[in-house]
Amino acid sequence: MSTRLACVVFDADRPRFVADFWAELLGWAVTIDRSDEVDVAAPDPDGADLALTFLPAARAKQGKNRIHLDLASRSFDHQRVQVDRALALGARRIDIGQGAVPWVVLADPEGNEFCVLEPREEYVDTGAVAAIVVDTRDPVRLAEFWSAASGWPVAHGGERWAGLRSATGLGSWLEFVRTPEQKSGPNLLHLDLTSFDDHAAEVARLRAAGAVPSERDVRNPEQGLSLADPETNEFCVLRAAHDCSTV
Repeated sequence: MSTRLACVVFDADRPRFVADFWAELLGWAVTIDRSDEVDVAAPDPDGADLALTFLPAARAKQGKNRIHLDLASRSFDHQRVQVDRALALGARRIDIGQGAVPWVVLADPEGNEFCVLEPREEYVDTGAVAAIVVDTRDPVRLAEFWSAASGWPVAHGGERWAGLRSATGLGSWLEFVRTPEQKSGPNLLHLDLTSFDDHAAEVARLRAAGAVPSERDVRNPEQGLSLADPETNEFCVLRAAHDCSTV
């Protein structure tokens, strides 16, 4: 296979504004700044973090996003510092029914949920973003699809959640958490893949693995092809010339 995960894409009313929030919060930098796209990436060119891409789009948020970011912390003091920093930058605390949990649930300035986790051993070497979390009705099935799509092996699979991570053991996890809610409307966050070889062949391979046509175009057709995973989460297979990741 010749595709890999490239970036997490946010639909944004104000791409540069929300990109600045995430760059400041994560300690990353804006690497692309255009009217049609703003990218934020980790400063280490050899790092394994996925880039964040912010595209201008009319947003119609319906309930909780099905994809969100979990941020890592080194200690409980560091977690408090991260939360205070996020609030100072324009985040707000939100209640999505989480109850009494050790992590803190926040929303960025455009309402995208994210969590600041308590220190956990499995995230000590992930960098700023511990995990990209996807809500799903079938964690194992969706993890198997995204493992085939990205080349990341399934490191944990179970009825309630499943997780992938790069075979290098570096960078963020990609996690799938069981949730009873069905997808409703297009996602405001989605994942993009980059194809480095025969683009048409890779699209055919993904279709054979369970990808379906997307109901909406999430990118310019010249940049790649829009598809959806088996639970209709939109994604794009980018051509290599538009790789938005630092890895």
